[in-house]
Amino acid sequence: MKMYKVVSSKWYVVSGKRYVVSKWLVIIRLLTIIASGCMLVSCAGRKDRDKKIFHYNQPEGISSLDPAFAKNQAIMWGVHQLFNTLVEVDENLHIKPSLCKRWAVSGDRLIYTFILRDDVYFHDNAAFAGGKGRKMIAADVVYSLQRIINTNTASPGAWIFNNRIDATDGFAALNDTTFQLKLIRPFHPILGILSMQYCSVVPHEAIEKYGTDFRRNPCGTGPFRFTRWEEGQVLLLAKNEKYFERDSVGNRLPYLDGIKVSFLDNKATEFLEFTQGRLDFINDIDASFKDEVLTKKGELRKEWKGKVVLSKHSFLNTEYLGILADTANELVKNHPLKIKAVRQAINYGFDRQKMIMYLRNSLGTPAQSGFIPAGLPAYDSSQVKGYYYDVARARYLLKEAGFADGKGLPEIKLLTIPVYAELGSFVAKQLEDIGVKVQVEVVQKSLLLEQTAKSQALFFRGSWMADYPDAENYLSVFYGKNPAPPNYTRYKNGAYDKLYEKALLEENDSIRNHMYRQMDKMIVAYAPIVPLWYDMVIRLIHPYIKDFRPNSLNLLELRTVQIEK
Repeated sequence: MKMYKVVSSKWYVVSGKRYVVSKWLVIIRLLTIIASGCMLVSCAGRKDRDKKIFHYNQPEGISSLDPAFAKNQAIMWGVHQLFNTLVEVDENLHIKPSLCKRWAVSGDRLIYTFILRDDVYFHDNAAFAGGKGRKMIAADVVYSLQRIINTNTASPGAWIFNNRIDATDGFAALNDTTFQLKLIRPFHPILGILSMQYCSVVPHEAIEKYGTDFRRNPCGTGPFRFTRWEEGQVLLLAKNEKYFERDSVGNRLPYLDGIKVSFLDNKATEFLEFTQGRLDFINDIDASFKDEVLTKKGELRKEWKGKVVLSKHSFLNTEYLGILADTANELVKNHPLKIKAVRQAINYGFDRQKMIMYLRNSLGTPAQSGFIPAGLPAYDSSQVKGYYYDVARARYLLKEAGFADGKGLPEIKLLTIPVYAELGSFVAKQLEDIGVKVQVEVVQKSLLLEQTAKSQALFFRGSWMADYPDAENYLSVFYGKNPAPPNYTRYKNGAYDKLYEKALLEENDSIRNHMYRQMDKMIVAYAPIVPLWYDMVIRLIHPYIKDFRPNSLNLLELRTVQIEK
């Protein structure tokens, strides 16, 4: 058996035996042998059952099942099973009805009127008379959206309606099946915002009964209902027998009988559970296992073909390095990073293609365009030309800035989080070739978020995952009137801001996308960021899981999933 050097040793139990392994350098060959011997389609670890229960793991844990606090992917996945929104995003990033049947927009584009379904019921819950869930009405939509912006709720999603909704009567129930929303000014992406998990509809009775404990006593209208949650151990959801959606031939959704969520925080254990059939899929593949499972071209190795399904799909997430652009800030005032040519040299100074191939097994698209990621209609690499690997160009720019071969250029500190330490080291090593010295400092995610929010980080690793499927969500990151978040670089450009505001008023999609690209070009030219790659949803799935559809927002969609064994 091939063994690997052990550092920072920990004990792990595998098939009843103890093995000493490093933090992530797991004994890969051991897992492979176990995998090939007892795994996958015929594995005894997943015995045939009468109930069709979908099993997945949430290594980050879940802190709340209250949609008002759906601030990260782990919470969003859970909330998406339990609740519905007025509208939702389909597989092609189009907005479609969910709790509403249709909507209409006034001529001035300030009033949106939604006609609601009249066959939607909240889950049975002790909060209701007799424990039976009642019909959802327009007043519930008003209550739910007002709750988000209510300061007493302290929802991290309160920003979604800031300076957008009429403060006096922004939300109104005209009758039980008609909800109306009023904007201060036209805002094209408002439907996308209403599709966010923050905007899930909740019953006031449950909020009043449970208060802040609603986080672990959720009650919604979704395809699954809450049954049990032992925090850090297991979360169980059961099929909502009264769910309103049906398939194309009239069968009521969902097909699954339930969902079981585990909370294994070790990726080695998670991977082993998957190979033994106790998890139905895993989201993303940890760096420790990528080379064992995938080729450098991002395809399954031959020993895995036919045993698992590899699903790859564009993901609206841009990974980047940010550079503080506020020249009044003491960190920036006398630092060479305030010089555009230095920032551009860094962008030219490393090989994104090689980085993606060797560090990510080709999982992702090298970011050689702007900040808008592949997958959005506004993305067009033929029109928005970004940066590529060009050592000669990088050295020329450094010389133009007064730092020929890096002479006189101080060492630059790059702040990143542990999972991206190797990536930071790759960039730093390549930048040495043009004379730029980078010190990679690894900090915890909470500290990095705090420092970037307070403009205490000059050069930092960041990512921007779409809140809703519109390029405006990405371009708002550089709108000068926005604080941090989202404007972590503190970029400010009057021409950019005017074009951003003009785009929000534009009704024609083609013209608006053209404006988006013009703004993206401004970002490329000024270089307050170093785009790294446009992300990809990567899933390993067992072959018996059918109709498990990916989407560019990487929501966990289980309504149509079937287990065929």
